[in-house]
Amino acid sequence: QRRVHGDDRLEKTKMQHLTQGARLLASRARHAFQPSSFGCGPVQVQKRAASTALPADVSGLDKPYDSEFDKYRVRATPENEGAREESRANVYLTLGGSRMIFASAGRLAVMKFIASMSASADVLALSTLEVDLGSIPEGRNVTVKWRGKPVFIRHRTAEEIHDAATVAVSELRDPQADEQRVQKKEWLVVLGVCTHLGCVPIPNAGDFQGYFCPCHGSHYDISGRIRKGPAPLNLEVPEYKFLTEDKLLIG
Repeated sequence: QRRVHGDDRLEKTKMQHLTQGARLLASRARHAFQPSSFGCGPVQVQKRAASTALPADVSGLDKPYDSEFDKYRVRATPENEGAREESRANVYLTLGGSRMIFASAGRLAVMKFIASMSASADVLALSTLEVDLGSIPEGRNVTVKWRGKPVFIRHRTAEEIHDAATVAVSELRDPQADEQRVQKKEWLVVLGVCTHLGCVPIPNAGDFQGYFCPCHGSHYDISGRIRKGPAPLNLEVPEYKFLTEDKLLIG
């Protein structure tokens, strides 16, 4: 009998040890897989009970859930239909008028901006120059100032016109025929600025009796074309037109 009781106690002790070991393993497993072990902290779950309770009587409400703006709404009734139409017309009129005012203001601002970019009257006056050709005798060269630059105006003789026309264009550094540089054969109009370094040539000088730049020795012929020296291009021809037989407008 004692041996039986001893065996029973031994079995119970084994079962207790097994139960405690299982609990310890389960506790360690829960601790290993907790969110805090991964650095994100414990997860709190909040439970709420959904309420589906509705008012006992909703027959007196326009909607089951009226908002705070219901008291500002105007209900459509035959009595206030005219007032509603008048209010709508006032709203449309106000919006339309505001848009027209803003559009006009924007248009005015754009026009002022464009006008501010255009040249003023005094600048426009300096941009053109009117020259009286009747005071320039044949064979003479006069120098006028236009936009801060000298302009050579030469009244050429028949011999000078012939010499300029008979030059072999293919032999020129900047090939250009005489008729391409003048509007009237007897009048030559060119800028008095050397195309080398911007010096002012001397009229009626040089190897070709046209224009000569003494700074670096550029020689131009009677048509203002470069014939000798370091200048790479012919003298520039400005924009001009003849107003009358004796009136020239430069610019």
